[in-house]
Amino acid sequence: MNYTSPSSRPGGLRLHLNENTAGCSPAVLAALQSMQRTSASEYPDYAWLTEQCERYFRVDPGFVQITNGLDEGLHVMAQAAKLSRPDFDAIVVEPAFEMYAACIAAVGGRQVTVPPMAGLGFPIEAVIAAISHRTRLIYLCDPNNPSGLAIPREHVRRVADAAPQAMVLVDEAYADFSGRTMVPLLDRHRNVVVGRTFAKAHGLAALRVGALIAHPSTLMPIRRILPPFSVNICAAIALRAAMADRAYVDWYVEEARQSRELIYAWCRDHGIPYWPSEGNFVLVNVGNAAKACVEALAVREIHIRDKTGTPGCEGCIRITAGLVEDTKQCLAAMEEWYATRGN
Repeated sequence: MNYTSPSSRPGGLRLHLNENTAGCSPAVLAALQSMQRTSASEYPDYAWLTEQCERYFRVDPGFVQITNGLDEGLHVMAQAAKLSRPDFDAIVVEPAFEMYAACIAAVGGRQVTVPPMAGLGFPIEAVIAAISHRTRLIYLCDPNNPSGLAIPREHVRRVADAAPQAMVLVDEAYADFSGRTMVPLLDRHRNVVVGRTFAKAHGLAALRVGALIAHPSTLMPIRRILPPFSVNICAAIALRAAMADRAYVDWYVEEARQSRELIYAWCRDHGIPYWPSEGNFVLVNVGNAAKACVEALAVREIHIRDKTGTPGCEGCIRITAGLVEDTKQCLAAMEEWYATRGN
């Protein structure tokens, strides 16, 4: 099947939130349009969807808990940590997804921040040093957002072994693009939980559906906290169709890969530093012109993310790498902006 981009873009070209710029699979729309009246009036049964997710992630029965977006998964992990120890510490490794701090604060936990190291690589020794008897939760993002860099599997093992009293949540929101996962660790390392979302490669961001993957004994206390029907029936039906259309995901992942290469080439041509990314985005260091660059593109209705305020990302912008045609449009606007700077 030949997939195409949306015919219209309300609000301009959105390259600032790492969304799927092609939208969801056509199979998703067809599934939603085939809904029956009673689909909306009855409480959903998630058993069939959970089984499909388990096959999709290649895990045994009982290893998957679907959630209302991965954000609900991140939040329920903080709630579980709170129940384990009311005055708990949660470790966040910067640069980090902003939701980690929000979830910790929402339940009254204390955030222990590990600052970024030069080059934004994973600071394994500093993370180990930050672990204490109060630590009950450690948020890790692989590949990292916003750098796109990987966390070596051995580092996750070391963190899990160093904090047996804590849960280690590995946020794999961009695993479809990296082609890697920490799922093989789950049987031996019972305190590791993998978080996945269907917002990015599958294009279901607005429908809010994600998953926590862990050993059933690890998920048991988490399931007690979750409300019984937090995933709505539209999200459930859409997810079933999205997982079945692997060709669409493969196509979009390849578009993102080509887009990353285009961004890298543009940066090399202009002598601008960037980070090789395993996600559907690229972090680019344009120095003190970051704000001006973001504003200049916004005038052209192309939206990219100013990451200057994120620790370790001073002078950086982040560009979503989605459809190749979208990336070319963005880079053409970047070229115009760059030319006006007299370089």
